[in-house]
Amino acid sequence: MAGSRRYFGNVRRRESGRYQARYRGPDGRLRSAPHTFARKAEAVRWLALKEAEIGRGDWIDPEHAGVLFGHYAEQWLQDRVLKVRTVDLYHSLLRNHLLPAFRDARLNDIDEAAIRRWRKERLDTGSRAHRPFGPVTVAKAYRLLHAIFETAVDDQMVRRNPCRIEGAGKEDSPEREVVSLPVVFAIADALPVRYRAMALLATFASMRWGELVGLRRENIDLVAREIRIVETTAELDRGDLLPETPKSRAGRRTVTFPAELVPELHWHLERFAQPGERGLVFAGPKGATLRRSNFRPIWNAACDQVGMSGLHFHDLRHVGGTLAAATGASLKELMARLGHSSTRAAMIYQHATRDRDQAIAEALGGLVQQVRATAADRPEEASGDA
Repeated sequence: MAGSRRYFGNVRRRESGRYQARYRGPDGRLRSAPHTFARKAEAVRWLALKEAEIGRGDWIDPEHAGVLFGHYAEQWLQDRVLKVRTVDLYHSLLRNHLLPAFRDARLNDIDEAAIRRWRKERLDTGSRAHRPFGPVTVAKAYRLLHAIFETAVDDQMVRRNPCRIEGAGKEDSPEREVVSLPVVFAIADALPVRYRAMALLATFASMRWGELVGLRRENIDLVAREIRIVETTAELDRGDLLPETPKSRAGRRTVTFPAELVPELHWHLERFAQPGERGLVFAGPKGATLRRSNFRPIWNAACDQVGMSGLHFHDLRHVGGTLAAATGASLKELMARLGHSSTRAAMIYQHATRDRDQAIAEALGGLVQQVRATAADRPEEASGDA
């Protein structure tokens, strides 16, 4: 049958008597409406709507309409170059939070209402379907979901990102308790002696667990009182231990520690560190790489012994950051010392000077001296060889 050309697309009458609408998409390919129309006016109206859709930039390739979230999300993860710990985290968030809800849903069918329901169910303490999840975990899952859909928008798989809940990706972690230095030393004394120096560096060098576990002899300088943080160890959910580099540029840094810790570290290196320049500074009783899962009961026992049940090893880093701030360190200096990246890209390239970092370490050392002097005045309460 002869076709009838329109301003946009064309309509032709089929042998069945129904009308078919066709148009060229932004990619130049000729496409047909997904169904035929009983009347020519209906086909013309459909083409007008499609033209307006293209004009608004809302056009989606019809071939993408059937793509399932599960397939797209897993491909999204495979296409990214990420740190192994980040990959492990994303796999966990997909497996436990996103795929159970959206695996078999088409990308175009997941709307804002579906996202709101999913989030409410994850946070709802009154839900009988499952236990409520912590707000930090839900925020991380939401951010991953948002990132996946952001790419889907760029790939023209969906018209717009349905993750539009203001503040849903923000982690509002409760403020951790800042314990006093006497408590820190009490915990260090309660730990097996091979872990004492590790607890002190977590505090006075503000180092993360992975940074401590991955620290090697060649990256600690007792003369300059500096630690070069260039390697970490990632412990995956399935138990694998993998060498890694710091997650961000800010994570690669040199930290100065107080002179008062030099004798402790020297003694530790002689007795507990692996041999050789590449030897690990902190290792388990059999010389193997430390595992967080194996260390946790040891840490909890030490905290229980001094009446600080529930304290996390990471809280020592928080103590160190708070003490450094108390010495008068600026925000930029704290970011450099703790290896934090700011939301402002410019802050990544701003580093504290070496002299100022040493001054911070010296001020921290003064605090150590105060604690030791106080302990010396109360010999009956002092324990260990602080």
